Amino acid sequence: MTSTATTSGFPEPHRAPGLGTEGMVAASHPAVSLAGISALESGGTAVDAALAMAAVAWLALPGQCGIGGDAFALLHEPDGTVTAFSGSGYGPDGGTPERYARLRHLPRYGALSVTVPGAIAALTALHEAGATRALTDLWEPAAALAARGLPCTQRTADDIHCHATRLAADPQLVTGLLPGGTSPVLGTRLTQPALAESIRQLAAAPASLYTGVLAERAVEYLAGLGAPFSGAEWSATGTVLPEQPLTREYRGHFVYQTPIPTPGWMVLDQLSVCEGELGAAALSAHEVHWLAGAARIAFADRYARAGSENRGWLHGGQPSAIKAARTRIRDRALPGPAGARPDGDTTSMVAVDREGRAVSLIQSLAFTFGAGIAIPGTGIVLNNRLARGAYLIPGHPNQVRPRRKPLHTLNTWLVTDEHGRLRHVGNTPGGDGQVQWNAQLLSHLIDHEAGPQTAVDAPRFSVFPGSDAEDLGAPPQLRAEDRLGAAVFTSLHADGHTIVPVGDWGAGGSAQVITIDHALGCFLGGSDSRQEGVALGV
Repeated sequence: MTSTATTSGFPEPHRAPGLGTEGMVAASHPAVSLAGISALESGGTAVDAALAMAAVAWLALPGQCGIGGDAFALLHEPDGTVTAFSGSGYGPDGGTPERYARLRHLPRYGALSVTVPGAIAALTALHEAGATRALTDLWEPAAALAARGLPCTQRTADDIHCHATRLAADPQLVTGLLPGGTSPVLGTRLTQPALAESIRQLAAAPASLYTGVLAERAVEYLAGLGAPFSGAEWSATGTVLPEQPLTREYRGHFVYQTPIPTPGWMVLDQLSVCEGELGAAALSAHEVHWLAGAARIAFADRYARAGSENRGWLHGGQPSAIKAARTRIRDRALPGPAGARPDGDTTSMVAVDREGRAVSLIQSLAFTFGAGIAIPGTGIVLNNRLARGAYLIPGHPNQVRPRRKPLHTLNTWLVTDEHGRLRHVGNTPGGDGQVQWNAQLLSHLIDHEAGPQTAVDAPRFSVFPGSDAEDLGAPPQLRAEDRLGAAVFTSLHADGHTIVPVGDWGAGGSAQVITIDHALGCFLGGSDSRQEGVALGV
């Protein structure tokens, strides 16, 4: 185990933070960040930047996001208003509990794993809320990249190699991701002309994914594979309305989160439970124990009560619930396992402009390359969120049924200070690791005043299992990066944690954070060294 701790208690980050005075972006791939900074440099807003980044991510990170996936965003306006946009879809109208009665869980891949994609609906709503340029302008660079090809990163090459067998079963995916029928190597140019045309079509008419030719083609294809979509659920998914975000005060700051069906409430609950116990010694066994315990309790609450339709039970920081959780953590009386591992494929991006407008955006296909199937003739890979998020447990509030959106792993956040000024914007991918790592990031930034690059590069840990349907009931573990150090591991083991080391940088995730330093009048950006991303300022 290795650890090169600084005087703050955090290991040295791999690089210095990015800097900017007029705006900043951060994402998990340089081409994505470049698209955002280009939008800002040419006079666009943070909304323009985020939308341009989202589309390039479909090409740069094809295993992690796409038109056929979901997206969630928070928008902070210069006047301090914060709005949430939730883009996730329904499963098939014919997907009743009775239809799946003989299954223990839904198949992870294929047509039965699919929900209607929500990303385009959410991005369209975000565009209407604050963009200054047409989607045809913002998404044309991505379409051009798809047509001429983008060099394959090592991450994408590894993703394709690991999933080559199932990708090879779909002719659309062979064309776009397995050129010549073989896995690409680092630098291979992946051209996707069909996807380029789909991007242009959706930029001109985004509703066509839900009520037009694209929707009809998707429904016909999925129905032919046995998924009982009617088409009406596609139309119902196509409208995303702005929502009030969740918010909670934490140590003189206000933390905003995306509402259900996201698990944003879990991040806020973890912070409420841990408030007052964090801040003395960064990444100490005491802090890890409290954060891990709060995560375990939040997952137990999620499994017991959470569903996309029943928001009224949320604790909202109720003193009685917080007190009970604190007692359990102090007494080492943590709940048993519920479900899931912190994996899956998602990508995060953040943008802030000179006026104080900010967007925190996250996109996903659920697991890597989603369902592993694409709408014929479009290059649009479909998600497998139904298989990941919905349960087949009779009577459960998250049981699969028509017009019930499955619970999500995606969530995103931003922070304002006691004066209402924007302070931090960030998020991370990572399946059920997201709610845990986001709580850790927020603690690093608020409790320890860590810089954004220090926060995103800090050692991570996550409780397993969490809530994925296929992993319910697995033995409890605390998966932790070795950089926490042998002494911390020994102390955590004595506290009753079953430690599973994952290597110095093996926890996962790809966090992006922008911090606004109001005293210096500049932006500082951090992009996770676990992936190839970069924070760029202007």
